[in-house]
Amino acid sequence: MLEPMSADLLLTNARHIATVDDERREIAGGWVAITDGLISALGGSAEPVPGATRTLDVENCLVTPGLINAHHHLFQNLTRAYTPMTSAPLFGWLQALYPLWTANLDEEAEYTAAWVGLAELALSGCTTSSDHHYLHPVRAGDLLGAEIAAAQDLGMRFYPTYGSMSLSEKDGGLPPDDAVRNEDDILAESERHVARWHDPSHGSMVQIALAPCSPFTVTPDLMRRTAELAERLDVRLHTHLAENSEDDEFAVATFGMRPVDLFEDVGWLTDRTWGAHVVRPNPDEVVRLGAAGVGVAHCPSSNMILSSGIAPVIDMRHAGCSVGLGCDGSSSADSASLWQEARLAMLQGKLVSGADAMTARIALEVATRGGAGCLGREGELGQLAVGAVADVAVWRLDGPIFAGVLDDPVEGWLRCGPTSAWHTIINGTLVVEDGHVVSPKLTEMLAQHQTIARRFQPSA
Repeated sequence: MLEPMSADLLLTNARHIATVDDERREIAGGWVAITDGLISALGGSAEPVPGATRTLDVENCLVTPGLINAHHHLFQNLTRAYTPMTSAPLFGWLQALYPLWTANLDEEAEYTAAWVGLAELALSGCTTSSDHHYLHPVRAGDLLGAEIAAAQDLGMRFYPTYGSMSLSEKDGGLPPDDAVRNEDDILAESERHVARWHDPSHGSMVQIALAPCSPFTVTPDLMRRTAELAERLDVRLHTHLAENSEDDEFAVATFGMRPVDLFEDVGWLTDRTWGAHVVRPNPDEVVRLGAAGVGVAHCPSSNMILSSGIAPVIDMRHAGCSVGLGCDGSSSADSASLWQEARLAMLQGKLVSGADAMTARIALEVATRGGAGCLGREGELGQLAVGAVADVAVWRLDGPIFAGVLDDPVEGWLRCGPTSAWHTIINGTLVVEDGHVVSPKLTEMLAQHQTIARRFQPSA
């Protein structure tokens, strides 16, 4: 191997590197070099190590690709664990919260919630996050722009979606009238946001998808027209899909078909789309989703808190779906930790598919490459390989919780814990260092978040 050129940042002396690359290489005692926001070289202790502007010694650490959050509702951390809403299933829970969200959401609240939520995600080793922001009251301002500004300020790689709701209670939907918008306006706003923000280039920090919320909040016509617009603009599509039994019952009663059939009927059964949750597809539907290349954002915490069920993750992966992870909204999942979602995915997979069917390595792959597949960024995100983005999570494997982890650091990383990232590197820059958010604004933003959250929680 030729000696590599000098790098901007060098991680050296790692206990173990899990690259999750195409060959699933793992390197003991290795190093990773980062130059201009990309992985420029990596290797083992016997290979020449480049010089670097800055070197981080990651002794006794596991190094992985940064984790990817494929489904979230960042604004919902303003009503996290709010007592009146902690025991309701999905539909009742949403109907209780819609009025609080709609009346109080504005650009300041959106920016603050997004900043704090993304900081929390970064502490869990997350380097790229999607956000399914579907609530756009007319008076609230530019909420998508506000959360993008928060991501840029923090340094997070961001994949927000312009979500939408058009079907109010008076039209047979779930949201109140002031939470929905006209469908022509939704499509015009969708196109405007893509033109303003979407950067399709390799290593871009912001990309946009279009995301009508769900079958019980938009019309089939909006779904069809959005699919046509996404095709024309060459962007991806996202929505909630087959989330729980209420979702099934609503689709059958309203449209005369199950959610996956409706998904196909409106032109969404394609490799341009990824669905959130996908808890209740039947075996035939799993095969159809896989054959079409539909991605799936698996949200284990939320699915349990709302009693939705356990998604057939192993079956969907075998069928051909890219299965990633999602934290979902903080009001339901409450904790925005991708490490925790990866661990729960591993445990649920063992429970429903067999102890040997879901390992820590499969869960790591779901948390990285699977999320990249959902976002249509395979080969660019979700792996440590030359030319991939320099999004890296570094995990300490010491202290009481890892005592005795000698044989397999990857299994130890996910079976033990809870744990948080020691360093989170995004686009070659440390966003979390030594277990702390680097930004000096954290204390200020937490205080601001507390003040705004009190506005959303009148009984608190």
